[in-house]
Amino acid sequence: MIPFSPPYIDDDVINEVMDSLKSTWITTGPKVKALEEEVSKLTGVKNVLCVNSATSALMLMLHWYGIKAGDEVIVPAYTYCATALSVMHLGAKAVMVDPGNDFCIDTEKIRKAITEKTKAIIPVDIAGYPCDYDEISKIINEDSIKKLFVPGNDVQKKLGRILILADSAHSIGALYKNRKSGKLCDVTVFSFHAVKNVTTAEGGAICLNLPEEFDNTELYKWLRLLSLNGQTKDAFTKSKGGNWRYDIVYPGFKINLNDLCAAVGLAQIRKYSSELLLKRKKIFEKYNKGLGSFDWAILPPSGEIERESSYHVYLLRIKGISEKQRDMIIDKITEKGVAVNVHFVPLPMLTAFKDRGYRIEDYPVSYENYKCEITLPVYPQLKDEETDKVISAVIESYNSVMSMADA
Repeated sequence: MIPFSPPYIDDDVINEVMDSLKSTWITTGPKVKALEEEVSKLTGVKNVLCVNSATSALMLMLHWYGIKAGDEVIVPAYTYCATALSVMHLGAKAVMVDPGNDFCIDTEKIRKAITEKTKAIIPVDIAGYPCDYDEISKIINEDSIKKLFVPGNDVQKKLGRILILADSAHSIGALYKNRKSGKLCDVTVFSFHAVKNVTTAEGGAICLNLPEEFDNTELYKWLRLLSLNGQTKDAFTKSKGGNWRYDIVYPGFKINLNDLCAAVGLAQIRKYSSELLLKRKKIFEKYNKGLGSFDWAILPPSGEIERESSYHVYLLRIKGISEKQRDMIIDKITEKGVAVNVHFVPLPMLTAFKDRGYRIEDYPVSYENYKCEITLPVYPQLKDEETDKVISAVIESYNSVMSMADA
């Protein structure tokens, strides 16, 4: 069986983790700081905070911005549940809008969804393909939209508009108009979950890129404190002799990343741009070549003129099939020894959201994208012959299912 998304573990990763173990320091410390510095180098963003998950990162930034009950935050209906749950956990309403055919949030539908209650927008870079950030920024800075904005605290008053908080869980290393993901809007969140391009097993990063009215360096220090229960000194600082006294200055959270996890990502990110990302792109190109000649295959956006993906996973859509036929094709592919997936079940189809009044009928593009989508594996360890096997399995499985439909 070709697995769907095994983590990249080589000798460098093992050695980095062993270095942490041998140091006897395994919670938040020098490895976490080193990972923050590497993300900063990769993105060009000066202030980067690593935490224990992308979900925690989204919640922390929404909390900092003062999102509360009665507020609205616009999210795509086509995303993983964490995007909307981070809003709901703060008591606010997740206002869902449909994506376009490129899987990214439809900017015109953003415009129509904005009300005087809208405080933030969370665009999602599905599969690592960046959203149209300039268009989103243009919309929220229009005079008529800014006049709708009602600040609820001093931070919102200082920004004076809707916050753009990118859920870029998939898109580390992606490009938008020659700008790097992480630096495309006010705040960007990456995920370092086990299946991501760079992993720390569990983890995430916050890239601060707020306008000049804000001191991003001071904000980094404040958010770091908030991620450690609001404590003025972390455990590493306190471990230095005679430096034990601390205070709790804010009712914070416990969402810090630890050094053992950071060590895994640290070893990966050092070779990410020069090696791992290039291998992912090569696999994408091989899939494009192997499947592009079939009129039933809708290839995913990846290396367009203005936007380049991080090549996280390959979102293949199959023209003209039903959801049932898609599921049958997946079963056939699996029988041939290839693990595939679906990204994603639209949020309004999930019980937690259906129970709160969301209806998939209101999001037709989400359903159309979903019902014919099959996610193919992309990871650096995937060999050429394995990529060939994936392509063959898809073609043979499609032909098998469609031949039954024609019979």
